[in-house]
Amino acid sequence: MGTPNESRQARVINELRVFIKKVLSDPTIAVKSVDIARKFRSEADSDELIAREISSNTTIRIPEKWSEADRMFLDIIHEVLDDEEALY
Repeated sequence: MGTPNESRQARVINELRVFIKKVLSDPTIAVKSVDIARKFRSEADSDELIAREISSNTTIRIPEKWSEADRMFLDIIHEVLDDEEALY
């Protein structure tokens, strides 16, 4: 039996695998997610708004209580927008 940390890592990896499969099966998910993040980025509760809107408009479901993988996804979206902003 693995340590709690190994179990947590396995759970995150599994969630990310499911997410990647969804993105690969529907390439519009990435574009929609970034567009949604762009729309709500400057709001005070941007992560909540982004998560809710992505869940409503794509096959990605981000529950009210976020997992580490959900948090990682939202952080990566912000990094993409930061990189995009740095280009201009």
